[in-house]
Amino acid sequence: MLELRSEENARRSCPGSGCVSCFAMHRALLPRLIGFCIFFTAGASGAESTAPMHTLRDFSPSSAAPAWSAQNDGVMGGISEGKATIDSGKLSFTGTLSLENNGGFAQIYSPSKRSDFSEYKGVRLRVKGDGRTYQFRLATDARHRGSRIAYFSEFATEDGVWVERSLPFNTFTPSHHGRMLSGPPLDLTSIRELAFLLGDGRAGAFALEVDWIGLE
Repeated sequence: MLELRSEENARRSCPGSGCVSCFAMHRALLPRLIGFCIFFTAGASGAESTAPMHTLRDFSPSSAAPAWSAQNDGVMGGISEGKATIDSGKLSFTGTLSLENNGGFAQIYSPSKRSDFSEYKGVRLRVKGDGRTYQFRLATDARHRGSRIAYFSEFATEDGVWVERSLPFNTFTPSHHGRMLSGPPLDLTSIRELAFLLGDGRAGAFALEVDWIGLE
């Protein structure tokens, strides 16, 4: 932290006798120093992550990654529609969310052979959305009342703009059929499924494009 000193203190600390000119010089430079510190701090906090990234999924024609399937609220009586398509090297998650019949979510998912993510800190996504907030979800072998637990972290999108979003693993919350659980914690050594879900309580059309999914 920068320390402001009085003229008298400046004189005492100066090796010369009564060096008012030194104090005046310091006082003139101080606004520049403060401005530099503010600029440096703001730049650092707003910088994109530069951590090394491992590409987990891309959607190029040569990719041999597992397919994506839809699972919407029809399983509980809802009428939302969501689907996954891959075109021009991008994964698209599109459809219409409906709140009727106690529905309100659409999801696409892709199975994974048992994978170990424990050497990484989180997931990084490059996405283009519609301004809505989506969930990225992971599943392991953990179950609650006989069915699989999902671990989710939310990310915001900007309408029509490609952005990168980092999701640290410590932000993933366990849930079961839309209800949050207190545990168990996410087992990063046994990842079995990846998914995207929309359930923001807003009826209407939606569209999310995904360029890649990475680990960092």
